[in-house]
Amino acid sequence: MTPERFRKLKQVLAARQPDLTVLMENVHKSHNIAAVIRTCDAVGVYGTHAVSDEGEIPRHRGVSGGTRKYVRLTTHRGIVDACDRLRDEGHQILAAHLSDSARDYRQFDYTVPTALLLGSELWGVTAAAAAAADHHVVIPMRGMVASLNVSVAAALLLYEASRQREAAGLYRACRLDPDTFDKILFEWAHPKIAKRCRAQGLPYPPLTEDGDLAENPFA
Repeated sequence: MTPERFRKLKQVLAARQPDLTVLMENVHKSHNIAAVIRTCDAVGVYGTHAVSDEGEIPRHRGVSGGTRKYVRLTTHRGIVDACDRLRDEGHQILAAHLSDSARDYRQFDYTVPTALLLGSELWGVTAAAAAAADHHVVIPMRGMVASLNVSVAAALLLYEASRQREAAGLYRACRLDPDTFDKILFEWAHPKIAKRCRAQGLPYPPLTEDGDLAENPFA
């Protein structure tokens, strides 16, 4: 761990947005999942959520560029349970879904806690997901195709959210509580030591200003 690398980790973590997330429903292609997570990392999303009827979320390391370890992924058994949990945490749920009530995605306020709900590559969100969402958003299309690739749609929505949050000053100060910040920073900086500590029920040791271990419990 170099001092420069440690400063970069701290800078990135300090910009994380704990109340902006993506919920993927039955997104089956691993490269799409990886691309969505990569964009989440780029705009400072702290964690993502996913629901899969198949019970497993495919991995595609090549496209994500290693970003999955920096963006937490929580899986859920069902879409209604996932939406209920996010709503209980205070999120508005905006589903990318063409319906009679859908509005242009730029008309929404993304500075409030927001979960962006994206459906499968072929069919979009399910009827249950559409019903569970608070609002439906659409990306205007002027060509022959009716929709964008799910990862492209995610990027447009996330960058609109990022634009609004930047203007509102939500990236200027760390929005994670100090305990969470210190915990995640240690796991990013020393993942192998963190894994061993968790396995043995040990607290994470303190770090120096440059990110080195102040003491090594496994020396």
